[in-house]
Amino acid sequence: MITEQTGFEIISVGQGKMSVGLQGNWTQSQQSPDFSQLRAALDVNSVQQFFISGVDLKEWDSTLLAFLLACHNYCQGSKVEFDVSGLPSGAQKLLEVATAVPIHIRPKELSRFGLASLDPSGLTRAGIKHLTDSLSFVGEVSIALTKLVMGKANTRMVDFKVFCYAAGPEAFFIISLVSVLVGMILAYLGAAQLLQFGAEVYVADLVVIGTLREMGVLMTAIVMSGRTGAAYAAQLGTMQTNEEIDAIITMGVSPIEFLVVPRMLALVLMMPLLTLYADLLGIIGGGIVAGGMGISPLQYINEAENVFSWVDTSIGLAKSVIFAMLIAIAGCRSGINSGRSSEAVGQAATQAVVISIVYLIIADAAINIICQQIGI
Repeated sequence: MITEQTGFEIISVGQGKMSVGLQGNWTQSQQSPDFSQLRAALDVNSVQQFFISGVDLKEWDSTLLAFLLACHNYCQGSKVEFDVSGLPSGAQKLLEVATAVPIHIRPKELSRFGLASLDPSGLTRAGIKHLTDSLSFVGEVSIALTKLVMGKANTRMVDFKVFCYAAGPEAFFIISLVSVLVGMILAYLGAAQLLQFGAEVYVADLVVIGTLREMGVLMTAIVMSGRTGAAYAAQLGTMQTNEEIDAIITMGVSPIEFLVVPRMLALVLMMPLLTLYADLLGIIGGGIVAGGMGISPLQYINEAENVFSWVDTSIGLAKSVIFAMLIAIAGCRSGINSGRSSEAVGQAATQAVVISIVYLIIADAAINIICQQIGI
């Protein structure tokens, strides 16, 4: 039996049960016992049921709550039944509030490359869970879009206009820079081979087809995933941290309708326009390189006009719409599911970029395979 002036006393022990009574003043001004003293007794006796009483308890403050929380966490981790019915009602209510939300356990990093698990079964389960969560989120977005079409959604067009400007005109500079450079790179790659055959004029064919079907929309999507997708995740993650999303739910408003739908529609509207803009600048970038090879602007324009196809342009625009939806889904889902700390917001932004780029590569490969099979 352990007895202290201010502390706890083990009243009874046996048959997997232990009763402990708290004594004296559990305040910051008093030296209270540490939970490790009680934990040793719990471990030795292999307790399955733990009852704690406050009959002899006098004054108490947060010191008692810290001790009770340590007891609760131990019992929860050891699968021990924790009975606090003998405590004052105020302590019971505060402990209930403190334990209402489960403790967030960070995933263990088993390697410096950030892999959470190298176990194939664990990776499979994580992949299946991510897929089901993503499909569930897509379903909620689909329901919200249906309500929007029916005029029943809580979506503000003012927000839609703001997000259109953020996703469109504000992205012109970075899209311009990347598109011109990508067009020049395509031209350099083609010129290195075509010069061997004296067919350097056909560099226009390579630049136009490659830009319209593939590089223009893909590079634009990658830039937007790093710029806009991460911004969506950071915005919604910060709102989650500040409990703004909880407030929206409390008011009976769907966060999908109010927060996700305007962002997604803005990106879906802006992506095709940015893709056309990127295609034009990419072709201009290729023309700059072609001019350095001795090809006149007129020759380059004529060859580009001959190879230009509305089919290629339509494929690029169709990709842009799909890519925009994937970027918005990845960014918004990561933000809404973010934790409530600054670190969690950063992780959500990183996750949004990584996931959206993976989505883009998979979707691009799938679309190209489909186009090859149907012959376009």
